[in-house]
Amino acid sequence: MTRNMEATISLNRIIRPGPRLRNHRWATILAGGDGSRLRALTRSVSGDDRPKQFCPFLWGQTPLELTTARVARVLSPDRTLYVLSRRHESHYSQQLVGVPSSRQVVQDVDRGTLPAIMSSLACIVSQDPDAVVAFLPSDHFYQNEAKFLDGLNRAFEAAETSPDSVILLGTTARLPEPSFGYIEPVAAFRPVREGHLRSVRRFWEKPEPQLTQQLVDRGCLWNTFVMVARAQSFLKMIKAAVPATYSAFRPLFSAGSPHQTLLEQIYRHIRPSDFSKRVLSSGRNLTLASPLAVLNLGDIGWTDLGEPERVQTLLRGSASAEELSIPGALPYPYDVGNFCPIVQHLQ
Repeated sequence: MTRNMEATISLNRIIRPGPRLRNHRWATILAGGDGSRLRALTRSVSGDDRPKQFCPFLWGQTPLELTTARVARVLSPDRTLYVLSRRHESHYSQQLVGVPSSRQVVQDVDRGTLPAIMSSLACIVSQDPDAVVAFLPSDHFYQNEAKFLDGLNRAFEAAETSPDSVILLGTTARLPEPSFGYIEPVAAFRPVREGHLRSVRRFWEKPEPQLTQQLVDRGCLWNTFVMVARAQSFLKMIKAAVPATYSAFRPLFSAGSPHQTLLEQIYRHIRPSDFSKRVLSSGRNLTLASPLAVLNLGDIGWTDLGEPERVQTLLRGSASAEELSIPGALPYPYDVGNFCPIVQHLQ
């Protein structure tokens, strides 16, 4: 039996954690991106160039509002942080009414997902060194929210009972989509079953179109970029892969709630950096002793709303907002076939 298989089996023997561990669960919602590929959509719906996460094109609600409501079903709002960009303040301030500044990590400039994750970890660890943290993009959609939230809870349980593990949430690759990221689990006697964990062999970030069908056939999963681990496990992995970035953020760990002046100083001296490329795909983290494991959520109707044609497909082909149990959703007020010039010329 290989070390990878042993790790996979032990991860699947999850012991339900007690209330003490559950009280250390946190979430970070990543909402600092510009979403420029959907600019024609947001301009048509909102009359301005706001990023897609702040645009109410999903049954009258924004992706950020839906993500916030989704997370609130399983985690305390008091332990939910938002990573934001200052230039979007006029948009997010309207949607985060009541969220105190202590739970907003505001970047002067967007430096990518690695600095966003580091800055939020610094804020969380200074308040709760034993935190277990979930990172969630603000612009994703799940048709089966109940199944997604069940998987998120299972990922928390795995991280709480297997302290060194970093749990990634993968979903069935329904078709060979070259603009998504793929997670290749370690091969065993059969493909990783739905609801089970397995160690990660490698990541394929936006592979060449001719390769995607092979990845689907090999049982690779779409990478939702939702991940859960103890904060200290994230930091250990980041320190091993990118020690310079880790060192740059160390002063924030003693600053408590987001220290804006210090954060601005750090951001002036770092380069843009992608967490998937610099950390998850690092050779240091893809070894026999890798802490990375993927939880197969099965087919939950997941999509990344990064392309206009995906939004069109979602709104044309999904069930109604009521059938999807989206609280407070309104009937969609636009002609989906005409609301976006980009979609029009794709047809």
